[in-house]
Amino acid sequence: MHTLTRTTVVTADPDAVWRVIGKFGGLADWHPLLPPSVIEDGADPETPGAVQAFSVNGQVVIRERLLEKDNSRRMLRYTIHESAVPVSDYVSTLSVHPHEAGAEIRWAATYEAADALVPEIEKQFGDNIYATGLDALKERFALPA
Repeated sequence: MHTLTRTTVVTADPDAVWRVIGKFGGLADWHPLLPPSVIEDGADPETPGAVQAFSVNGQVVIRERLLEKDNSRRMLRYTIHESAVPVSDYVSTLSVHPHEAGAEIRWAATYEAADALVPEIEKQFGDNIYATGLDALKERFALPA
């Protein structure tokens, strides 16, 4: 089992941050690289089991299934339901925690993949998706100069 974690601290109230990032199906609302997703089959995006599909040029490139959402703990967990990415047992958690400077946002995953693929997965998920999204949140919640 491999792990992947990226974090950032923002100068904002944890609840305010959660209101922005805590919506399953709402990643594209704050993440600059991700296309809008569609919640499939009319499912409630707040209910475990809901599947969101991301499409590029009309082709679904990844489906994610919500495993758990807990607003009181400001966290959601999801799994990759379908993807061309060569990983299995991928479970990711996006969460917000109180921090002395405001809020710490953690985006972490566990997954199975061939050891030789781990550097590429770290780059694609850790750097391109997680870190880019966290950098956008850091900018969004930055205090005015």
